[in-house]
Amino acid sequence: MTTALRLLARCDQVVGLDNLNDYYDVNLKLDRLKRLEPHSNFRFVKLDVGDRQGMADLFETERFDRVIHLAAQAGVRYSLQNPQAYIDSNVVGFTNILEGCRHTKVQHLVYASSSSVYGGNTAMPFSEHDSVDHPVSLYAATKKANELMAHTYSHLFNLPTTGLRFFTVYGPWGRPDMALFLFTKAILDGQPINVFNHGQMKRDFTFVDDIVEGVIRVLDRPAEANPAYTADQPDPATSNAPYRVFNIGNNSPVPLPDFIGCIEDAIGKKAEKRLLPLQDGDVPATYANTDALNDWVGFVPGTPIEVGIGRFVAWYRSYYGV
Repeated sequence: MTTALRLLARCDQVVGLDNLNDYYDVNLKLDRLKRLEPHSNFRFVKLDVGDRQGMADLFETERFDRVIHLAAQAGVRYSLQNPQAYIDSNVVGFTNILEGCRHTKVQHLVYASSSSVYGGNTAMPFSEHDSVDHPVSLYAATKKANELMAHTYSHLFNLPTTGLRFFTVYGPWGRPDMALFLFTKAILDGQPINVFNHGQMKRDFTFVDDIVEGVIRVLDRPAEANPAYTADQPDPATSNAPYRVFNIGNNSPVPLPDFIGCIEDAIGKKAEKRLLPLQDGDVPATYANTDALNDWVGFVPGTPIEVGIGRFVAWYRSYYGV
């Protein structure tokens, strides 16, 4: 929604696509949509990216100039429970996106990858130039697959593709299954919060407005072949095809107890904490090296966690009337 609003603000014509599934509260999705529908340059299409014929028809009808692909079955833990949903949406659906871009000569495809692709990597900060061949969840594996699939289409069909590895996005209108949303709700309701790995976690929390700024800037600079690329020492982040991958994170990992403290300060109430072990598929820390993004588009995220959490809590209180 926030990305679409930014595009509409600069008078782009936007077609929004969503299947409005019930993975989380559909009413929240519909309320997001209500913020877009008054714009004359916006049109909504209810469609699943996994619908092969529907997607082919949409691309043929609209003849998009550029595509931002943010649709996916998200969530690391849910991928342990319902793996097929991740194949259907993140692999089959992404194939339909690539095919649509290929056949209608889209100028640039920007798609959401994820910091989860770093999986078992422990060298910090995470760099796009490092190998990411050891995912620890199916969700991460599907996102790594997206990057490989995108490279194939860039190589075979000269389709410019840029993958953005998002690092723990948060902010107003966010997903209810994310920690900030869960913690805020629980604290306000007087319920305990689940603190995994006994609080020994760090995350590179990235405010949604920073993500959107990065997406728009990257969209406006289509991927190019790297003239310095050599096949005998391949760089995972670039290619001799028009293909790029960038981290987009706050470049400032925050310990989980500090994150919780910021929420407590914004709400004005202490949390009751339930300390639990690390969950399967999760990683103890994330930390984005953002040098490549800065070199490419002259931007890196930088919203302080106190500011971002304050804005989320204010939105939550207003939206839910708390």
